[in-house]
Amino acid sequence: MATSTSLVDLLHHPLRWRIVQLLIGRSLTTRELAESLPDVATTTLYRQVGVLVKAGVLMVSDEHQVRGAIERTYTLNTNARDADNAEVDHDRLRTMFTVFVAGIGGHLDQYLTRDEIDPLADGISFRQTALNLSDEEFAEFVTAYGELLTRYAGKPDAADRTRRVLSTIIVPD
Repeated sequence: MATSTSLVDLLHHPLRWRIVQLLIGRSLTTRELAESLPDVATTTLYRQVGVLVKAGVLMVSDEHQVRGAIERTYTLNTNARDADNAEVDHDRLRTMFTVFVAGIGGHLDQYLTRDEIDPLADGISFRQTALNLSDEEFAEFVTAYGELLTRYAGKPDAADRTRRVLSTIIVPD
């Protein structure tokens, strides 16, 4: 990351979290971000995108001229990491988890703004399953799960596809 501000601190800001969530698995211009965030003033959006770019969370993946201005397309930097991630303590992990769960709640809130909802048809799902696995079996599971995600995660936006965000939490008892 380009600055010493932690990812946790950066993403604890609700608008920055929403921007990052919108960019999961896709690239968007600031105009497209603004269309997805109609409640956010343009200057505020530009400022927060700038903060995320400066911190190395977002990358400019394309630039082109539009009516005399440069339009940038942004992508998540999936390699963005805190330099001190190896030293996560109890409080920091709790904060990281809280930011993550709040983001999931934000996705649900966004879904609930629709005039009509049909959770079953829309594929809303949240459940828990206990896995009793050895460390070796768990490593196999994580590898297989990663392969499954890779198989489906790279599909481009299309008219016949609905974007769904899959969030996972794994916590040992």
